[in-house]
Amino acid sequence: MPITKRNVLRHELIGLDARVVNSSDSGLIGTYGRIIDETRDMLVIEQVDKPRIVPKVNSTFRIMLPSGEEIEVDGARLVANPEERVKKRR
Repeated sequence: MPITKRNVLRHELIGLDARVVNSSDSGLIGTYGRIIDETRDMLVIEQVDKPRIVPKVNSTFRIMLPSGEEIEVDGARLVANPEERVKKRR
């Protein structure tokens, strides 16, 4: 099943491009790159200089879907172990 804005929370995020558009840590706003890892509470975004670890809670991400469509996701909705999140029905 292709990733769409309706089902993005049930899919693997690793490999997608993402930008931090809002965060309680103003130093993270604008962080952009490919998601290279995910834990329960963090996304690791690859950047030119070094990977950035971004907390999901208190952050909003703009994620580029393979179709070219962009979607904004409240990071609080992503908080879960990745393998558990993809099993959830929302």
